Amino acid sequence: MAAPWEDILRNQPAIREAAAVAVDAALLEGVLMRTEGEPNASDVVNYAPFTLLPSAIPSALFEQAYAVQQDFNLLVDAISQNKEFLEHTLASTIKVDDFTARLFRIHMQVLEEGLAQSVFLGINRSDYMFDCGADGTPALKQIEINTIAASFGGLTSRTAAVHGRVLKVLGKSKEASCLLPNNPSKGLALGIAKAWELYGSQNAVVMFLVEEVQRNIFDQRCVENELWNRNIRVIRKRFRDVFETGSLDDAKRLYMDGQEVAVVYYREGYVPKNYDQQNWEARLLLERSRAVKCPDIATQLAGTKKVQQELSRPGTLERLLPGRAEAVARIRATFAGLYSLDVGEEGDRMAATAIADPDRFVLKPQREGGGNNLYGEELRQVLEKIRDSPERTSYILMDKITPQPAVNYLLRAHSPLQASECISELGIFGVYVRQGAEMVMNKAAGHLLRTKAIEHADGGVAAGVAVLDTPYLV
Repeated sequence: MAAPWEDILRNQPAIREAAAVAVDAALLEGVLMRTEGEPNASDVVNYAPFTLLPSAIPSALFEQAYAVQQDFNLLVDAISQNKEFLEHTLASTIKVDDFTARLFRIHMQVLEEGLAQSVFLGINRSDYMFDCGADGTPALKQIEINTIAASFGGLTSRTAAVHGRVLKVLGKSKEASCLLPNNPSKGLALGIAKAWELYGSQNAVVMFLVEEVQRNIFDQRCVENELWNRNIRVIRKRFRDVFETGSLDDAKRLYMDGQEVAVVYYREGYVPKNYDQQNWEARLLLERSRAVKCPDIATQLAGTKKVQQELSRPGTLERLLPGRAEAVARIRATFAGLYSLDVGEEGDRMAATAIADPDRFVLKPQREGGGNNLYGEELRQVLEKIRDSPERTSYILMDKITPQPAVNYLLRAHSPLQASECISELGIFGVYVRQGAEMVMNKAAGHLLRTKAIEHADGGVAAGVAVLDTPYLV
């Protein structure tokens, strides 16, 4: 998949000039993050890491990823409403994974009390790599679907303009004009605004639930600004604020500091370290409320790796999406091999296979946020340790995807300018809104391309491994 700038990669003076322009363009366009030294202050900021040049992506696979996104939205929504499926699928996991178990207990408690929420908002991101099979033909393969706090929709809305500037400086104006417009922040805000509208209280606010450490605040501000432009009031609160000042009235309306909250948009709460006892209590309070949660806890559980593995079993998609044979076919075409490590013959066989040939697989725990997966020798050591323990059921195995590397320059603050062999991961943002049984909105809302050097097996932009990129369709 050669992009039309192979010639430029060998021209060091041109690369150096383009890199200087690129950094200024990123600052100008607002592709920004707070610094590690001052993660909660915006008086010192730097550019978010990004590639110097856009990466070549096969247009057919790019279109395939967009075409299947509405199907994935429907699937996630169907899973979130299917108590029996979640209960059955997560039965083995919740015995050994305390985090998933606590989420599941809140889910069951809220169902027993009766759902106060009637409007449901999903913002997810389905992530893919391009697997080069034995014959070298690339195929779209899903890595995972993120159903909570799917990030970088804001910054990626501004990255294409930076790459357009770089290409023009390098004398590639025609190619610059081929870069696709991309504005996920607008699409995500449209979903939040629709949910706010359907909640039906003009004076209610949208609450961004945010982390204690907020390096990636500008990504969130992009979405926030779109809401302010629609005259929708936004507040930013942490779990501890909810614990201290959050309350429900008799109708289970949620109030923060006396303000009614229509929508809770999570940019927090996806990993165990986000929770102490107070934060769990705050999560339960939010979950019991009438406010539209993005995601509600059932939708967060729908994004677990164990659910992903269960979906690959024959017949599962057909049961969840009855009468939608074409959607099922589109979804299934993106699946890589996924395998259970549950206690029993099948799990025993897969554990032994992976220990014997660890480079064929990825070992995935039930975690979001990047940087959690295990590969190669580390995978083998962990599996050998837990192969005879129920603890192995907190993981799944997936076939390792092997993309074709390409040369690029990864621009990071205070890092030397050097060429790297890189691989990319494409994410498609999906947004849906359901009121009762009626799907009111279902759309793909834009894309995110992240690229990393091949020596890094795992990790995203927030984890400090991948960088922002722009697809150049070939």
